Order: sequence, then C-alpha cells, then structure tokens
Amino acid sequence: MNKTYLFSLLVLLFCGLSFTACNDQDYQENNLGMDPLTLTAEQSTDVLQEINHAANALTLNWTTGNNGGTGNRIYYTLQLAKAGTHFAEPYAALSQEGQTYSWSVSQESLNALVLDQFGGVPGQKCDIEARVLTQTPGWEKTLSDSLSFSVTPYQPVTTTLYLIGDATPNGWNADNATAMERVDNGIFEWEGNLKTGALKFITTKGQFLPSYNKGTDGQAVLRTSDSEPDEQWQIEEDHYYKVEANLLTGDVTFTQAEGNRPAFDHLYFVGNMTDWNFETMTPDALDPFLFRIGRVFDKGGEFKFGTAKGSWENMYKATVDNAPYTDTRMQLVSGYDPDHKWFLKDEETGKAYKICVDIRKGQERMLMKAFTPYSTIWMVGDATPAGWSIDNATALQATDNPYIFTWTGTLNAGELKFTCDKRSDWNGAWFLCAAGNDKEPTGQTEKMLFIDKSDEELKNQYLDINVGDVDQKWKISQSGTYTITLNQLSETVSIVKQ
Repeated sequence: MNKTYLFSLLVLLFCGLSFTACNDQDYQENNLGMDPLTLTAEQSTDVLQEINHAANALTLNWTTGNNGGTGNRIYYTLQLAKAGTHFAEPYAALSQEGQTYSWSVSQESLNALVLDQFGGVPGQKCDIEARVLTQTPGWEKTLSDSLSFSVTPYQPVTTTLYLIGDATPNGWNADNATAMERVDNGIFEWEGNLKTGALKFITTKGQFLPSYNKGTDGQAVLRTSDSEPDEQWQIEEDHYYKVEANLLTGDVTFTQAEGNRPAFDHLYFVGNMTDWNFETMTPDALDPFLFRIGRVFDKGGEFKFGTAKGSWENMYKATVDNAPYTDTRMQLVSGYDPDHKWFLKDEETGKAYKICVDIRKGQERMLMKAFTPYSTIWMVGDATPAGWSIDNATALQATDNPYIFTWTGTLNAGELKFTCDKRSDWNGAWFLCAAGNDKEPTGQTEKMLFIDKSDEELKNQYLDINVGDVDQKWKISQSGTYTITLNQLSETVSIVKQ
C-alpha cells in the first residue's frame, strides 16, 4: 500500500478518535465508572425570619457521580420530604436536569415549602430529608445520596394593609378602607391627604380584625381579638402625608409632604392609527409624570392623548394643527377646543415608534422617536450562566418577531438584568426591573424599565432623576429551569419557572 495513503488513513483515524473522546468530556473524563454521588448542604440558618426573606437559606450541592462508563449525560432529580415519610410524596425541587450540580433557595421560598408541603408549624422545628438521584441513558442503575436538615419556619405577615379611621379619606368604613401599597415583605406605603383624627390599620377589607394598633411604645402591634387594647395613632393637622408602616420592625411614620403628584393617573393614546380607540399608556417606573407607549405604526394620521378612557375632554394636544411628530410642544385642553393634533405622514409609517409624554404643569412635552430594535439582548448577573461577566453574557434567542427574544435554561438563585449592547463600562442600554431592586419575578408578563445611560435624549426625559445611578435588578430566589420572553417594543418580560 502507498505509504502516503497509509499515513493519511492513520491521521484521519487518530483525529476521529480524538473528536469522539472530547464529546461530553464532562462525563467521560470525570466519570470513568466509579466516582460516588455525594450530596452536601450549606445551610445559612436553621431559624427562618421574614425580615431576611430574600437571603439565601440553603444550598444543596452534589458531585457528578458516574455514568457506568457509558459516556452518556447524567440527569439529576432532587427531592425533599418531611423526615420519616421515606419520600412517599416528595417535593421535586429539580427533575431530570442535566449538568446541574446545585440548588439554592431563599428563606421566603423555603419557609413556604415547609409550611405548604411538609405541614410545618411556625416557630417549631421541622426535620426535612433531601436526596439526589441520577438517571443515565443506556445504564439501568440509579445512584442516590441523601441527607437531613432542620429548619424552623415563621408565620408570614399580611400581604395587604388598609388605613381606617376618621383621619383617613374613607373614615371608619371597613368595606371602603384605603389600600396601602406593598413595597416589600411587611412594608407598606401610602401618600395622600389625612385629616385631624385617629387611624389604625386593618389587614382585610371589610373586616376590623386582625388589625395593627399603636402599642405603648408607639410601635405597631397585631390585634386579633376585641378584648385586646384598641389604641390608635392621632393625626394633629390636616395635611398631605406619606405614611410608612413596617410590620416586621413595628415602625410607623407619618411624614408631611408637598403632595407633588401628577394631575392624572392614567393617559391614553388615541388617533387615526388606533381607529380612535383609546390605547393605555404605561406610567414610568421612576417618574410618575411620564407616560410611555411603544407600537408599530402601519398607518398615519392624527393623534392626541386622553386622560380618561372614552372621554374627549381634558386631553393633551398639540399647540398647532397638524403638528409634526417631532414637535414636542403640548398643552392640556379642558374642553373640546382648540383641537390641535399631531400628524404622522404616510411615508413616516411602516415602522415602530416609542412615545414619552410628560404632563408636568407648565413643562408639558410630547417626545416621539422611531425605534430600531436591538439585534441581540443578553442577560447578566449571578443568577445567569455566565455570572457578572458582561463579556460572556448569556444571549437570548431571537424569534420571527424582531422585538421578541426568548430563552430557556437554568437560573441560579441571585440577581439578573438585561443588557442591549454589552458595554464594558456598564454605562449602556439596559432593561431593568420596573418594580424596584431585587424584586422577585411575578411569573407573569410584567413591565420593564428601559434605561440608556449613554443616550442624552433619554436621560433628558428625566428632569429630576440621574439615570446613571439607577440599577434595578430581578432577584431569583430559587434555582431551576426558567423560560424568559422579552419584548423590547412593549418593554415587557416574563420570567417563568418551569
């Protein structure tokens, strides 16, 4: 046989073997047949506290184990169960996950698991067992390892809180009590006018108990019976107040404020392109005077902005008739006239625009700009596969819709946000959590906050806020498989645990 031909065959054979040996090397190199599967726990605390609800409570780690020398991927199932039940009805924290070697859970999520799944009692220690099992295609043997740990759960405080009393807008009517906004676990806020008089807090509309009353030290105390003291806070002066109640610490404050709020809580886009239907605009997450909408304009014509759905009075309009969309001047018209509107030409259609409307009295502005979608969106954060490395940020997958990206994979417990440009100085375009910093995803479609720290036009939309200081992230409390769907035109996202 020709020596050159024989040498070529040997080279091809060697390359083929080398390529095969590198396939799934995570399994072939690390699992030659006898590595044990070992489960370990890193427990931050055994007594859970709601004040630390976002903190990590427990991390379970396991070694790779082995695949019987098959070279095939190993799939892991992690189960938790109440001690002594022999995993008769286990909770599956992970199910058939490949290349996953840890699971973390926050204090809040572990607390809910203990109470809802394992029959735990607040204030009493609960013993739990955990086990990890493997399944390897082509190998019938299942490996497993287990451990036990103990945890003491807490009774979560109410998720709703209402103001009631003759100092409040709706008096002592429990059916119409004034709702406060929940900003975090046990923390509620409200702003508005209070009158001279008394007030307290109730947890359920229509029911006077349970309530939070003023204790002897001025702190909020839980009242569950008519036989308990019914002390209330006293408002000494009619004024606009900011009320803050922290049920976890008992702190309650009443701060007089100027009441600088927008004249309208809602704004609507309406015109030829909506067939004169009222499309709801979104209040800005940082500035309550700003309202936003993003949409594709397939046809042109006139448009203006309403303050009440279906009403043609109290509308924000252009200052001249047929104003170009680049004209930022705007006026509030209380009646019907004048009825000046902006006009989008036909040749300006066939693309997307984003609109920002500022309704500050005396500073009204209409800011409209064509929107070119980003070709790629990435996510960064210690919850993501690449952590905080922006150079190696994890890309979302594009779809047939240029504005929508998706991704499915494993997220760790931790923070995440989305970058549109991967700027190494971190001062670029971002999609952030509109609800605030370190907020748990709702599991449904929710609004995002778009910030471009390098765009002077966008920064100038915020008259009183330095967007360079804004950094609001989502907080993943429980690791697992998630599906993300992001729409950069509507500025919405869903982060859904599978």
